[in-house]
Amino acid sequence: MTAATTSHHPEPAPLGGRIWTPFTGVLALLVVIMLAVLATRFIHGIGAVTNLSDGYPWGIWIAYDVVVGSALGASGFTVAFITYILNRGQYHPIVRPALLTALFGYVMAGASVFFDIGRYWEFWHIFVPRYAQVNSVLFEVALCISAYTLILFLEFLPAVLERFGMVRIRQKVDRVLFLLISIGVLLPTMHQSSLGSMLLVFGPQVDPLYQTQLLPLLFLSSTIGMGLAAVTVEGSVTSLALRRPVEGDLLAKLMRVGQFLAAAFLIMRFGDLAARGQLGNLFVARPLVYLFWVETALFAAPVVMLLGPAGRRPSRFFGAAALLAAGGMLYRIDAYLVAYNTGAGWRYFPSLGELAVTIGLIALEILAFIIAIRVLPVLPKMSRRAAPDPA
Repeated sequence: MTAATTSHHPEPAPLGGRIWTPFTGVLALLVVIMLAVLATRFIHGIGAVTNLSDGYPWGIWIAYDVVVGSALGASGFTVAFITYILNRGQYHPIVRPALLTALFGYVMAGASVFFDIGRYWEFWHIFVPRYAQVNSVLFEVALCISAYTLILFLEFLPAVLERFGMVRIRQKVDRVLFLLISIGVLLPTMHQSSLGSMLLVFGPQVDPLYQTQLLPLLFLSSTIGMGLAAVTVEGSVTSLALRRPVEGDLLAKLMRVGQFLAAAFLIMRFGDLAARGQLGNLFVARPLVYLFWVETALFAAPVVMLLGPAGRRPSRFFGAAALLAAGGMLYRIDAYLVAYNTGAGWRYFPSLGELAVTIGLIALEILAFIIAIRVLPVLPKMSRRAAPDPA
């Protein structure tokens, strides 16, 4: 980022104010419940708290916490790409919040994998060349997600260094930041498309409405849209909760791209269904078909809502972003769980323990975000006239 760019935007600064409130107290309680369930999981085994089986070796911890969580974490690489690779400096005020959202999303994904695998103590094997399975899509996903999480920590490191006045170290980090950003843009495109490729391995165990050679492209395009939606929702909610001005012009422009991606997703999906002769199956009354049409409505709504000048209104682009994120989430859960059928006799529905861990991870992510913006320079500094009462 050039000096000319930085001069147009206020520098980030810690928000300050109270951390512990009734809301953060509830979040902390949900985290404590999660920790209690995880203690049971690690003492008595994964079967003690989950409904996983030989037919369903993974459940909501993978479908939501990993596949959905990492997709929402795409906010980091999408905004970094727009700001630094495309040199759109006007988006700089939302870079750090986007990176923070991405960081917590990927930490949640990585933690969920650690909770889910049986021999968690051998997780380090993926980093040792002699254990590498170079032909495995799952190996590529694990390695890329781990590497990208590390990249996100390094990309966000300048904010921590600023907070503690480590100017010299910050300057050294800045010298290699362009390389980190480049790698950070590349890695998510690899593993997000590979999350779609993983379903190809299941073959006929995935319903024909979802099993397609376009899965890598469908997952990648919807991931970018979800990342833009996550930035928009996070920015809007944060501004509303903290009584800060909304970055309306920037978020509206982001959602224009999201509108295009949602339309492209629908065109590719229905075109693929037509080419494979599956359109007729969209009118067969069954639960998966109903969910398919709900997904379609969630992807189509932002396309319509953002048409014309009215699409720049905060209420419009916020609503469109929320629906686009929901559409991507439902698409992934349906593809990984609902459309996945290993045969007669196998059924899966998440246990209370699985739900408690998932809810607890979400609560931990929100709580960590609140603490981070209070104590670290994440959000742009406001003038005293615009600043709200810190109480």
